Amino acid sequence: MFDGDFESKDEVVGDRKKLEGFEAVVVPQLGAAYNLARWLTRNDHDAEDVVQEAYLRAFRFFDGFRGGDSRAWLLTIVRNTYYTWLSSNRLRDLSTPLDDESDVLQSDAPSPELNAIQVSERHRLEQALEELPAEFREVLVLRELEGMSYKEISDITGIPLGTVMSRLARARKRLQQRLADVVVREA
Repeated sequence: MFDGDFESKDEVVGDRKKLEGFEAVVVPQLGAAYNLARWLTRNDHDAEDVVQEAYLRAFRFFDGFRGGDSRAWLLTIVRNTYYTWLSSNRLRDLSTPLDDESDVLQSDAPSPELNAIQVSERHRLEQALEELPAEFREVLVLRELEGMSYKEISDITGIPLGTVMSRLARARKRLQQRLADVVVREA
């Protein structure tokens, strides 16, 4: 009479186990997911949207996760979610630098001069990183900020290991050039 209206006890228990597993394995990776999304989107609000959508996707497909590196699995989903989001939000200029004061590094430096220098250097680095194309930004963020191995980056981005190494080398060189350009512009 009400066959389709109620979940069976087994379904409820299965859903509870899925949620508990998800919370134990994927939720602790929230910081890494947000960090990657933030650098890719260049915007706190957009990064939150990308991470939220990525977590929904991750939960939906959590039954397909067969163990292994949950951070790499999740960051792959974040990356793919970002590119899906990007294709529907192409109206924005992708080279717009950060102007959000909340991202400025607060220091415990004893002198205001040292603090000002550190803030200026961080701003230069952020600006130079923001100017890089997305494919360079993502490998730099994954390697330098998230500490991922070349193999993990290859798995996340779906590009060959040699391409990861080449892209990282080119990204570092471009970042170095951008930093030099920023110094010249400020002089």
